[in-house]
Amino acid sequence: MPELPEVETIRKTLLAFVKEKTIEHVTVNWPNLIKGPHPVETFCFLLKGQTIRQIGRKGKYLIFYLDDYVFLSHLRMEGKYGYFSKEDPVEKHTHVIFTFTDGTELRYKDVRKFGTMHLFKKGEEENELPLSQLGPEPFSDQFTLEYFKEKLASTQRKIKPVLLDQTVVAGLGNIYVDEALFRANIHPERLAKDIRDEELVLLREQIIETLKESVEKGGSTVRSYVNTQGQIGMFQLSLYVYGREEEPCKRCGAVIRKTVVGGRGTHYCINCQK
Repeated sequence: MPELPEVETIRKTLLAFVKEKTIEHVTVNWPNLIKGPHPVETFCFLLKGQTIRQIGRKGKYLIFYLDDYVFLSHLRMEGKYGYFSKEDPVEKHTHVIFTFTDGTELRYKDVRKFGTMHLFKKGEEENELPLSQLGPEPFSDQFTLEYFKEKLASTQRKIKPVLLDQTVVAGLGNIYVDEALFRANIHPERLAKDIRDEELVLLREQIIETLKESVEKGGSTVRSYVNTQGQIGMFQLSLYVYGREEEPCKRCGAVIRKTVVGGRGTHYCINCQK
């Protein structure tokens, strides 16, 4: 699943193609992707004539700011956007097509059909699900040390599931939680409430730094992720633990192990993260 750096990269590349484009009509080939408003014909009708003024992001959600509405898109496991001419052949698994007045199209392709789309009146999106349940962004002023400490101290869960919880901090997924925990020398099965203050400071710093580095490198292409231009990310070349099971640690030479924590495959160094 694309995480914060990958979604941010998609946001940037999308913006270059579709900013100030006006929607002529919308074609939905898989109605289950549309979570509101219903029926799907209403979703399509409300988007007609709207111009994309800006694209934002919160956590793993893309936020399209239109004239009167806000359109949310979550890519889930395999969702991808592509920019095409109206004359270009439509690829298999293309489920939503936004046709613009200039003859170009933004197409959403999703092999597994897990993606979601919502449409809200502008100004209402932050007060409704799904955005209303998200925790602060790691790059935001709200992700303070005090906030982080309070959240970790108030739970009996292990640290990895806490960091994956989007209501605690928005945007982190399996790759970057494993990487941040390694950089902070914290075992993924440690109880969150037992993380010491000095470790907490380092963990927060490494969450921010790891995500920042990945954004600068266009995200991580571990399976199928590409940006809107079909380009892969390059941060996977900098990964310390994720996907490196039974390989030597780049820092100490010990073995990288893989286990399951909170139902998720988890990578860690047996020496650096005791």
